[in-house]
Amino acid sequence: MILYYQTHSPFARKALVFAHEVGLADRLEIIHHETSPTLRNARVYAENPLGKVPVLLRPDASPLFDSDVICAYLDTLHDGRKLLPQDGEARWQALRLQAVAQGLAQTGIGLRWETERRPEQLRYATLAQGYRDKIEASYDWIDSTLDDEAPHHVGHIALATTLSWIAFRQLPSFRARVRLTRWFEAFEKRASMQATPLSGDTHD
Repeated sequence: MILYYQTHSPFARKALVFAHEVGLADRLEIIHHETSPTLRNARVYAENPLGKVPVLLRPDASPLFDSDVICAYLDTLHDGRKLLPQDGEARWQALRLQAVAQGLAQTGIGLRWETERRPEQLRYATLAQGYRDKIEASYDWIDSTLDDEAPHHVGHIALATTLSWIAFRQLPSFRARVRLTRWFEAFEKRASMQATPLSGDTHD
């Protein structure tokens, strides 16, 4: 399988960390692709009409995107403990945390547009503040609800890769939340995180 990747994407990293966690990373050929809303990458568009990574190319099957779908697919390819719980409340808790983490990453991307990526004369300070408010509220919610004793699952992977990217991009810090920070620092030591460091700059 081929994974279209980007070394500074929290979403692409989430898929690759997941692959490491379930023992499938050695079955992936990783190909880096630069993408952004203002930089059209024809090879990525050929496989994903949204023009985004990650994209998983499968032999003799159609490509899969986005990271949620790729992780769900990879979880069907191994015989170990499933990182998407199959039923019960554990499933909904994992999917809910994944949703918040994905939304947090998207909000961080929006904040970067309004503070550094968009031409300065087009930036909207009120919108930027709205993004900051969502980020801080998300930190508070996660800090108060995170089950840091549960077996790790896809929601934890989504959260760890998002928080790592937020720190990488120097967005509003989560580190005032002691419980969340303690959990993140422990998760960041996992081999899957160590094997997939963030690097590079966005090209618009």
